[in-house]
Amino acid sequence: MNDEGIRLAKRVAEIVPCSRAEAERYIAGGWVTVDDAVVEDPATRVTSAQAVALLPGAEPVDPAPVTILLHKPAGVDAAGALALIVPETLAASPNARFLRRHLARLTIVTPLEQEASGLLVLSQDWRVTRKLVEDGARIEQEYVAEVTGAIADDGLSRLNASMRVQGRATVPLKASWQSEARLRLAGKDLRPGQVAAMCAEVGLTVKSLRRLRIGRVALGQLPAGRWRYLHETEKF
Repeated sequence: MNDEGIRLAKRVAEIVPCSRAEAERYIAGGWVTVDDAVVEDPATRVTSAQAVALLPGAEPVDPAPVTILLHKPAGVDAAGALALIVPETLAASPNARFLRRHLARLTIVTPLEQEASGLLVLSQDWRVTRKLVEDGARIEQEYVAEVTGAIADDGLSRLNASMRVQGRATVPLKASWQSEARLRLAGKDLRPGQVAAMCAEVGLTVKSLRRLRIGRVALGQLPAGRWRYLHETEKF
């Protein structure tokens, strides 16, 4: 063997043994270590002096596309949200294994205005994307808004009915007070900026807005700036 070594996939195929295609799937799945460090690129060159091994439970299957739930902090834009998806901000989760390929073609499928915080969904899975984009208008979202101002006498009933804001008629919401300065709002076809516009119509100014839930998936106890993988059992 020359000093430049050989491709990692060839080395894995020799030590398992398995086909080159299976070796590449082991590597792409994050199951192969070189000198105790996970390496995901089958083209990585290794020398005979380097220790190559499979992790326990290794399977030669292509990694499934992932969906990620992020607690987006207020003030973070789309680019900033994507930049938060790194191993250091992954919240503790059973069997969670971060792979670099989880960042490939990762798309934000539930837009959230920059000044708002809360649940943001990013996905590689076309089924999740289709569900949240094509059927998004039929999926209920829940927000909590910190507000100031004096609400109009009929303000709460108006929030609970259809209003015309942003050039369109809204779907009736379920709005209720959680405290003197905090509103809970749940409804379908809620678009960025809509909650603030509706509140303005009844004399309220939104000081902060946080999305708590999309469909049946809730933000829960996920800290701001942290993320986790959507579990197979969770459905929007």
